[in-house]
Amino acid sequence: MNSKTYAYLRVSTDKQDIDNQRLEILTYANKHNMKIDEFIEVEISSRKDLLKRRIGELLTKVAAGDTVIVAELSRIGRSIVEVINIVNELVKKKVRLITIKQALDIRDNGDMQTKIMITMFSLFAEIERDLISQRTKAALAAIKAGGQKLGKPKRAPRRSKLEPFPRL
Repeated sequence: MNSKTYAYLRVSTDKQDIDNQRLEILTYANKHNMKIDEFIEVEISSRKDLLKRRIGELLTKVAAGDTVIVAELSRIGRSIVEVINIVNELVKKKVRLITIKQALDIRDNGDMQTKIMITMFSLFAEIERDLISQRTKAALAAIKAGGQKLGKPKRAPRRSKLEPFPRL
């Protein structure tokens, strides 16, 4: 049975660059004499369900002895519970998980230290997402309080959809 190595890459928006994750993973693989058999790439918010984020696909594909490489834990899950559940599923299937930024290499059923580290890194990622969301909301509230309108500008109404827009 030949084991395979999967790289999972996810970005939330088109403003983020999946190539950075790909380079990070390829650099790691090259340094450790590993060959990536398949890249699973997705551009979708972590708020979407596991199937849309292709995590379900990854969990279905992997088998005992396979390896999954991610740039960081936050790529595979949004919350602590979700990350831990995904990691536990991989461990149960005897799949090795490598997270480059956290320098985690989980090869077996996970000792207590590994479990604590996964929980802590997942917590930090969740807190970071919450802080980003709070800062964004605060900035938008400040802009709105300054009198600037938010959202897409409204166009002049038309009498019919077939009628051209009025020239300004």
